[in-house]
Amino acid sequence: MIDVGTVAGKVWEELNRSEGLSITALVKVTGEKKDTVLMALGWLLREDKLSIGKKGAAVLFSLK
Repeated sequence: MIDVGTVAGKVWEELNRSEGLSITALVKVTGEKKDTVLMALGWLLREDKLSIGKKGAAVLFSLK
């Protein structure tokens, strides 16, 4: 069973240490599957905790 809340916490912690990370980078640093990271990002977006930006072709997520 996937605990999306726990993964959202991991994602938040990694974003707290950076100025912005892509989905690929978040998958790598959290060690979670891409689908789970996407669910965690959705959770954090719903809670209005994230900003979304672009750098070149990459979409970057950061904390508000």
